[in-house]
Amino acid sequence: MTDTTFLADKMRSGKPVVTSWCFLRSAMIPEILARAGYDAVTIDMQHGMYDFDATVDAFTHIALGGAHRIARIPVGDNALAGRLIDMGAECIIAPMINSRADAEAFARSLKYPPLGDRSWSPRRAVMLTGQSNEEYLKASNAQTIGLAMVETQDAIDALDDILSVPELDGIFVGPSDLSLSLSNGAALDPNGAATAEACARIAEKARAAGKLAGIFCLSGEKVEEAVSMGYQLISHGIDTLFVDGAARNALGEVSWLKDRVEGKTGAGY
Repeated sequence: MTDTTFLADKMRSGKPVVTSWCFLRSAMIPEILARAGYDAVTIDMQHGMYDFDATVDAFTHIALGGAHRIARIPVGDNALAGRLIDMGAECIIAPMINSRADAEAFARSLKYPPLGDRSWSPRRAVMLTGQSNEEYLKASNAQTIGLAMVETQDAIDALDDILSVPELDGIFVGPSDLSLSLSNGAALDPNGAATAEACARIAEKARAAGKLAGIFCLSGEKVEEAVSMGYQLISHGIDTLFVDGAARNALGEVSWLKDRVEGKTGAGY
């Protein structure tokens, strides 16, 4: 880390935190994104190519790059959530949390007693945070953030119950899956008006409950909208899109070369 401020402190201060999102399994990509200036880097273990070992390696490189460490776990894998916290994750995002029972089981997997059921062995977390065992035990429940994803109509219907779980730190909205659920599978419309209205209501309820709120954004305009709604954790920027966009831009800069090769210009090299 480049400073001693924890992700939890930044988010609870009300300052928006911007995280990039990583699908591609490579320790260097998260480090590059961290060094580029992102506040945090999120490793996607649900839809991305990361397994446990690759995620642990990525945490080291994220820390080396000076950013905070976030991971999204596969659906329902609360045992993995606890292991990732032991390995230095500062925030865990859990997909498809649709009930109070889902939220409670997830949240308790991240916290030590009396708030949860997490067992003791934070060897790597202690190293990455620079704390002693005693300091870590005292502070880790507050420093460790668990965000339950709200991305279905069932989750919206149960939102008050989900937000009432005292051990849960907050929620994270997935607009793409949310739009699929709201339309009953008829449309993928993460930037649509109906999705935006739902996101605004979710943020309002989270704030009223004293919980943190995060969201996935697909454009700069959506980032501005999310901040105005009161979201504290904003995901903007995906490694696969970075690579694809940069490659297309680079090829566009030399598009004239293809014309020459195909003899369209009539000019030599």
